Amino acid sequence: MTAARFTLLVCTALASGQLLAQEAASSDDQGQDQGQIVVTGFAGTKTDTALTELPQPIKVITAEQYEAQGAINISDTVKYAAGVLANPYGRDTRVDGFNVRGLDALQFRDGMRDIFSYYASITSDPYNFSRVEIVRGPASVLFGQGSIGGIVNLVSKTPDFTTRGEINLVYGSYDRKEVLGDVNLALADNLAVRFVGRARDADTFVDHVPDDRVMFAPSIRWQPTPDTDVVLTGLYQEDDTGSTSQFLPIVGTFRPNTVAGEQLDRYTFVGKAGWDRYAGRSLQGGGSITHRFSDNVKLSLKARYIDSDLEYNTHYADSYTNPQDPFSVYGTDGRTIALIADASDARMNVFSTDNNVEFNFGTGANIEHKLLVGIDYSWNKVQKRSAGGFELVDLYDIDYDALLTYDPAGPFTTESQKQLGIYVQDQIRFYDRISVVLGARRDRVTGSSGQKDNATTFRAGIIGEIGAGFSPFFSYTESFLPVAGRIDNGDGTFGDPYRPQTGTQYEAGVKWQPTPNTLVTATAFKIRERNRVLYLAAGGTTQSGVLNTKGFEIEASHTLPGNFELLANYGYAKLKSETNTSLDYMPRHTASLWSTKTFGLPDEAQLRLGAGVVYSGKSVSTSPVWSIVTPSRTTIDALAEISWDNWRFAVNATNLLGKQYFASCLARGDCFMAAPRNVMATVGYRFR
Repeated sequence: MTAARFTLLVCTALASGQLLAQEAASSDDQGQDQGQIVVTGFAGTKTDTALTELPQPIKVITAEQYEAQGAINISDTVKYAAGVLANPYGRDTRVDGFNVRGLDALQFRDGMRDIFSYYASITSDPYNFSRVEIVRGPASVLFGQGSIGGIVNLVSKTPDFTTRGEINLVYGSYDRKEVLGDVNLALADNLAVRFVGRARDADTFVDHVPDDRVMFAPSIRWQPTPDTDVVLTGLYQEDDTGSTSQFLPIVGTFRPNTVAGEQLDRYTFVGKAGWDRYAGRSLQGGGSITHRFSDNVKLSLKARYIDSDLEYNTHYADSYTNPQDPFSVYGTDGRTIALIADASDARMNVFSTDNNVEFNFGTGANIEHKLLVGIDYSWNKVQKRSAGGFELVDLYDIDYDALLTYDPAGPFTTESQKQLGIYVQDQIRFYDRISVVLGARRDRVTGSSGQKDNATTFRAGIIGEIGAGFSPFFSYTESFLPVAGRIDNGDGTFGDPYRPQTGTQYEAGVKWQPTPNTLVTATAFKIRERNRVLYLAAGGTTQSGVLNTKGFEIEASHTLPGNFELLANYGYAKLKSETNTSLDYMPRHTASLWSTKTFGLPDEAQLRLGAGVVYSGKSVSTSPVWSIVTPSRTTIDALAEISWDNWRFAVNATNLLGKQYFASCLARGDCFMAAPRNVMATVGYRFR
């Protein structure tokens, strides 16, 4: 794509008014100045609403928090959230993964879904966002087709009218070298620009898998009148990496190889150096317009376009033909196995727009309404072509030079989808103590395979303050997720189109805010999911009947500005299928604790120390052949930071004790290693 075309995309896209206040609020997302913890923007209601007025748990993680915790990818940003499992299959340089309430969660950017296919785009950069928001449970009423477990929404950095900036130099494990910059310039009282960028040259804990990136995100904000805000955003990002997920067989890693008499290196590279790669680029242009007609009426318009290209070449062992003894399929030495090569090119194009009007009015002396009426539309097209083959190798001593390579050729296969949704939501506040949220949505989705799905989803919730900072709540929510494609009969033929996945959730809990800087939330939930796609051991696919998930979560946060922070979380989720037991069950128990303490005087050098513990319980993967239990694991993270004048010196360490453990082993036959210890040193300079 030419620079001119990219500029055109940036300058012609509409933009979102919700984003305008978010960056200014990112430094006090906890609402300390107002005496309330407030979430602005998309999470929960798409309106500015105090967390204590929302009848559901919403987690807001600021960039300052997840950077202090040593996050190097989007998955890392959510690992200190209740009921969330980050990197369920280990750190994956190809995709970000998070599991919310035992179920996969979808990723959104600025309230609009931005990933529609695996291995068709590169991962997002956490430095480009001011915060991450987690909505637990079904969320289709506001966000359209969405995950049943929840969504993770990334909020982009955008300009405000204060000139400031920072530049950081980083060196870390695996020869990680990078420079990061974030500069906000106020050009006038009503005009500002912002530039966010990263350049990285790095290796990873798997040989021959780099982690190189160039990212540049410009944005501009214009306020032609006090009631009108315009934000335009752009993104250019190019990645050159590979796959840290090597899909190594269970036998020889997690379980002993009794024939060969030796174990594989858990970080073995299975591929051809220089050919195996996951490399691509992403161009995005978008933005927003918000206009306030009066104190009671506000119009918000936004849109975004994504153009993504990706080249993915990989090798992986045949761990699946006979998962209990994969080497026996190809010989008797316990070492020989088939190495499968797969080369693919992918293109992804996405256009999304979301537009709404907010009305604020009263229907009595003590009854206030915040009515939101909106319409959104999205279109996505994913094109792929591939080539591949296989050959026999000694997995313990691979002749890398002899491995064959492949080049995808020929026409691309194309899948596309369009969605149109209309939604309405009314937030009703009674006597400034009780809040009721009611919402409904109607969706129409069409796909290139001829599928046409229509759905109506609802939500309802109530929360009330009963004194001493306690606010009990109850809610009901629904979700709708179209599934592209048709039932695979396993013999090369295909049957009926997949039915949409649907879900419902009942949730009850209590929020306790004894002081403005403390919030404790405890909640219990039950989710009922229908029509999950299941991959059969004999080949082909089917759809399940019902999958039930029930659980409990508690999270607590306490902050003292600039001095002390404490986050404590625990989550329990149990899945049970009425029709199929061949499911990969995530850990039932997850827990985390993070704390930082600052020493020193505000105008002098300050020392900030931080430490955290993350626990994931055992997970179980079952199939008709066997059941695999991945043990529980506990890791420790740490931070040491000195701030003096405009300078910042920091050292982050994740998995501080260097524990080697499996993130997950699947009954289908393969295992995934978690990331080993990672240490990064940062020198930063900030100016105002």
